[in-house]
Amino acid sequence: MGKIIAVCGAPGSGKTTVALKVAEEIYYSKNGSVIFLSPDLNVPCLAFIFPNCKEEELYSVGVALDRTDIYREDILRQINHVKTMENFGFLGYKAGENVYSYPRPTEDKILNLFSLLRELADYVIIDCAGNADEIISSMAKSHSDRVIQLINPDLKCMAYYSSNAGMFELRAENRIKVMNIEDKDLFLPTSEVANHFKGVDFTLPFSKALKHQTITGTLSERLPDAKYRSVAAQIAKAVI
Repeated sequence: MGKIIAVCGAPGSGKTTVALKVAEEIYYSKNGSVIFLSPDLNVPCLAFIFPNCKEEELYSVGVALDRTDIYREDILRQINHVKTMENFGFLGYKAGENVYSYPRPTEDKILNLFSLLRELADYVIIDCAGNADEIISSMAKSHSDRVIQLINPDLKCMAYYSSNAGMFELRAENRIKVMNIEDKDLFLPTSEVANHFKGVDFTLPFSKALKHQTITGTLSERLPDAKYRSVAAQIAKAVI
């Protein structure tokens, strides 16, 4: 039975890139099967992970969730792959899809989805949406084996967590805190923010190579930044 790892954070905190890079390190270090799931319909992940693919070349998790009952084959048909990663699958929504594209899934259907994903992969990494009303992300936080709480050294992040503190305190025993440095400013209040959150387990450094992948639509490729990958590998080891 596979393990579910939820990656959570404020909107715009870099959850997708961090979740994907940790998922890649799990894949390369464990030689197991990995499914990366992003249920965010406000910013469909397949639109920027595979920007050069035609619409008919991609598959949407919404199609599987739209069925009355979900079976293994329904999920397998909607998994996207890259040639260089044989046992790594991407599940998400396509460009043009939004909250009105599919009916809101029921809790029973989502629990069935989680159960099937555990059967299909050794590790399931869920890139949770920042908005609290996204039901798959909300349930992932409470049904995952481990939670990666993404922290940014800014006031926006602190404001987000002060408004959503309850959902994270409930999972304190299965949670690791990761500070994500997205900018190369002269001053970032890293120590002040770390003190506010009562400590940080890992700090991901700013990566120019990662920023380049984000801009050029090559996030599905392994990051050439050894320093960033080293920390991502430590996080991967901690959650598996």
